[in-house]
Amino acid sequence: MGEEALLFGVWRSPFSRRVEVALKLKGVQYKYIEEDLGNKIALFLQYNPIHKKVPVLVHNGKPIVESQVILEYIDETWQGYLLLPKDPYERANARFWAKFIDDKCLPAVFKAYWGEEKEREKAVEEACEILKFLEEELKEKRFFGGESIGMVDIIANIIAFWFGGFEEAWGTKLLTREKFPKLTNWSHEFVSNSVIKECLPPREKLIAHFRNSFGGANASK
Repeated sequence: MGEEALLFGVWRSPFSRRVEVALKLKGVQYKYIEEDLGNKIALFLQYNPIHKKVPVLVHNGKPIVESQVILEYIDETWQGYLLLPKDPYERANARFWAKFIDDKCLPAVFKAYWGEEKEREKAVEEACEILKFLEEELKEKRFFGGESIGMVDIIANIIAFWFGGFEEAWGTKLLTREKFPKLTNWSHEFVSNSVIKECLPPREKLIAHFRNSFGGANASK
């Protein structure tokens, strides 16, 4: 079709990996450009001059930013695999949970891992309370999207894979099978998918990065 898709990302960013998963599930051919957030190239800044963050998808010369916005764009632009359900109510529900993960879940979890030591115990409790909503939302489903991976699953990639790296790097344990059996089973199912495996960063390299720095300050959404 003569279309050109470029993706600016960072290897360690779960937000960049979200977009890679969506493109691969759709079967879209794209060129990946690894961005150095400490020395951003002019082309990247041209495409995202406001936030200056990854990911950025450039389709036929037009940039789209913010991972959730990009995922919806991908779903609406390319045929085939559905990231969002066809039913309007189910689509709205998926959007709600995707927003819940980014706006409520992740800030609480980051505070539990990186917050002040004296407030850590309370932060862990609060993060677990929020994670319980996701545990309940899974019900008996294989994925948040039902029998196949959907937008909410992709948004939750950080829970399925990156949480384990956080825990190994810093020792704070949130996602235990005792507390969250459904989320734990979902995480295993998600990362075992062949497409997802292609889009996960090297685990040891990721853990080493976490141990050396908090990272991710410029790799959000």
